[in-house]
Amino acid sequence: MHPGLKQVLRFTKRFVLAILIFIGTYLLAVAILSHITVNRHPAQGGDIPIYINSNGVHTDIVVPIKNDVKDWTKDILFTHTKANDTIANYVAFGWGDKGFYLNTPEWSDLKASTAFKAAFWLGTSAMHTKFYKSLNEDESCKKVMITRQDYALLVKYIQDSFDVQDNHVIWIENQSYGRYDAFYEAKRTYSLFYTCNTWANSALKAANQKAALWTPYEGGIFCHYE
Repeated sequence: MHPGLKQVLRFTKRFVLAILIFIGTYLLAVAILSHITVNRHPAQGGDIPIYINSNGVHTDIVVPIKNDVKDWTKDILFTHTKANDTIANYVAFGWGDKGFYLNTPEWSDLKASTAFKAAFWLGTSAMHTKFYKSLNEDESCKKVMITRQDYALLVKYIQDSFDVQDNHVIWIENQSYGRYDAFYEAKRTYSLFYTCNTWANSALKAANQKAALWTPYEGGIFCHYE
């Protein structure tokens, strides 16, 4: 065999082995860290309801549209939705990769280039918001009662996730999935290590609620609320 070909084959084997080791290490970290609970005993007696809501892949944090801690209608405007005259009691926040959000409304629309950019820090991010009149608790929607102090911390975390201009969130015009949602520019970059679910999990940690030590997937959040 030609020495040059041997060298190519040796490099290829090492490269494939390195990828397999990376994947194995990543999956092991997911399995272990997702099941380590932080804030195991959150403060009791809270009177503000929040919801942890999942579509099976992505997790949203849902909060009251308005109370004495925060009035979200001053930032997230009903007029930014197609419905325009939405009457809501709650608003959901979901952080994620902007390209994935805007170009992949259905899984069938997913492109390899979009997935690659999202996984390896090559994209930008967006915040998806959606108004709700009410939510029904089930396996994919968990209600949590938190204190005003913890809710104030959650509000700060969510606010700090938005990109802003002149102290205002930046609406991404004419982009939505339905009649009651809207997109906004956000900070940070999506990756294998900081996903939409990592953001939601970190939101719970910021609010002193039960969460995983680290997780990139929604099951790593919901296993602490079974």
